[in-house]
Amino acid sequence: MSKLYSLIISLFFLAVTIHGVTGGTMVSGTVFCDQCKDGQVSVFDYPLSGMKVAMVCPGTDGQMIMVEECTTNMLGDYGMTFRGTPDLSRCYTQISANSNRTGSPNSCGAATGPPKTARLMFTMFDFAMYTVDPLISQPAQPMSYCSTSSSSSSSPTTHSPPPSVGSATPVSPSTPPREFTPVFRLPPMLGLPPFPPSPFLQQTACSYQKWMMTKYKCKWGAMKPDMRVGLVFGPLAAGKYGKDMTLYEGLQGRGDPYKTLLREAVTSLLNSYNNFHFPYNAFQVFTHFNAALAGSNRTVMLTALRFKRANSGGHALIPCKLTSCRT
Repeated sequence: MSKLYSLIISLFFLAVTIHGVTGGTMVSGTVFCDQCKDGQVSVFDYPLSGMKVAMVCPGTDGQMIMVEECTTNMLGDYGMTFRGTPDLSRCYTQISANSNRTGSPNSCGAATGPPKTARLMFTMFDFAMYTVDPLISQPAQPMSYCSTSSSSSSSPTTHSPPPSVGSATPVSPSTPPREFTPVFRLPPMLGLPPFPPSPFLQQTACSYQKWMMTKYKCKWGAMKPDMRVGLVFGPLAAGKYGKDMTLYEGLQGRGDPYKTLLREAVTSLLNSYNNFHFPYNAFQVFTHFNAALAGSNRTVMLTALRFKRANSGGHALIPCKLTSCRT
């Protein structure tokens, strides 16, 4: 089974679990900071949290109007839901004008990339899923570590703000509007640096015992030991583990398949933020974890085993290369 198919199926069951089986349409995508200003997502780019994204569709008079707006979560992902199964093939998403970030010249928000069209992934029963290619936001100047050729290939482009919300539209957003994670709002990723340090490019995999050590807590970065599991992994996790359980407490779970799954998922999430070569990126950890919660006990155990194998270095026996925090 391909990774794309697994992603589609897991997101489908996640949506059914959250919203029920009454049907609907989901649109999802990601926003990245294009640090090299080359117009594409590369190893130097990172997801942007707290960015406002608007969906624009043609109205009955042919004019483009904004039908929905949402904000990216800590993984840079956004999601919009609509009642029924409207045709969104002529709609597109773009970064809202009021999302431009101010601050240092290197902060993302000086310019935005082009809007991207929604593409239908699949329909099943009364449910439809659309996906959007990554949206990009750019700093005023490319980072110093970017090559001249890549930075000169794309000049800053500032797109006009989305039209105001109109009354006529071929789609009707849900009333009241529902967000992708309607119960828990994920916190902004304040601790993620604009450019990962050099150890990020080294192959390393660390077990949960390593991540529990006090001398490595500074390596948690954007993730904090006292962050709630439900805020990071979503409402399914909050319902299973309780709304007050922290990530650090999740690392202590053992003796139960669901506790083992959470322990290894938190470990994999930490490893993904500290190692570009880790088998799972942050979004894949989130997706596989929630798909397991919505599946059978066998799926829970298999997913926990796969996470544990990756956290142990896999077949290559990749060692843990965490360095102690400076005191």
